[in-house]
Amino acid sequence: MPDLPTKLRAAAALKSAFVGDALAMPVHWYYNPMDIFRQFPGGITQFEAAPDHHPSSIMSLHSTRKGGRSARGGADTQREIVGDVILKGRKKFWGKANQHYHHGMPAGENTLNAYCCRALLRVLAGDCGHYHRDNFLDAYIELMTAEPPQHPDTYAESYHRGFFANLDQGRPAHKCGAVTHDTASIGGLVTIAPIVFAERLAGTPLEQVTQHCLDHLALTHPDAYLAKVCRDYVGLLNDLLFRDPESDAKALISAWSKRSISLQMSEIFPRIHGDNEVVGGMFSSACYITDSWPCTLYLAYKYCNAPESGLLANTNLGGDNVHRGTVLGTLLGLSNGATIDALFTQLRHSAEIEKEIDDLLLAVTAA
Repeated sequence: MPDLPTKLRAAAALKSAFVGDALAMPVHWYYNPMDIFRQFPGGITQFEAAPDHHPSSIMSLHSTRKGGRSARGGADTQREIVGDVILKGRKKFWGKANQHYHHGMPAGENTLNAYCCRALLRVLAGDCGHYHRDNFLDAYIELMTAEPPQHPDTYAESYHRGFFANLDQGRPAHKCGAVTHDTASIGGLVTIAPIVFAERLAGTPLEQVTQHCLDHLALTHPDAYLAKVCRDYVGLLNDLLFRDPESDAKALISAWSKRSISLQMSEIFPRIHGDNEVVGGMFSSACYITDSWPCTLYLAYKYCNAPESGLLANTNLGGDNVHRGTVLGTLLGLSNGATIDALFTQLRHSAEIEKEIDDLLLAVTAA
């Protein structure tokens, strides 16, 4: 049976993930950080609603029939995925210049991938903390295709659209993962931590848990390099979850950074004067895992003992700050074992999320 401090770390990590997602939502994919400060003087300091105008939006270029961008020229015989299969009632917001990706979402609301994470929490709790592929797929498909919709988002990443385009063509659900220009993105790591926490707290050996995570990732994000990063992420989560109370979480993050990307944070950190030298400087702030993973490790290292400051910094750096923020929130919560209560309680669905996390941890304890 897992001890109380370990369970508290897992709970704090999951709660902080939802905080990181919701904080960044209103300025998701703002690629010029100055645009954030123009719309929100002083930057984001609290939960905010999605603005009507998005200065960096290219949602109008994205395909509504498959993953990736819209085809130029030639006929596309596939039917509309956005509107007919998923995101029902939301297609009318696509195709407009400067349309916000999370149109109409209020302060403290979570994005689509966070709702997928919540669905996984419920599935894991129902299976006593154990991961079963088909149970997740059933829940995922129900979440995405339900009428009325079971989530409030307007945009679905390329991987969602590609998955449901393949499903609509009759492929088996477990073979619907699509490959597009951005398959290897940090959004693929959003649903990994619940599997790690549930299975490891239930006593499943680490290598078996890692394989579950790789199999889960391949359902929606089939990419070899992303799988390599996922394996490293699982190892870091495990070491932070079960570390000795006297051990240094920052040292673990630095060591895993060296192991994962040959970049030891304790060596480069003294030479960095500002976060934007790393996020948007050394590495792109976009979703691609080759850049987003180093950015996340850097922020986790720097803000290891200041999780609220870290999540706000991540938000105001722009780019794919939502999915980067979800993974960052997980690492910061795990490092501290403390929830940012002042923010978590302001989440639009904080009570429901807390119950889903508690139900999972109770199911693992009772198993």
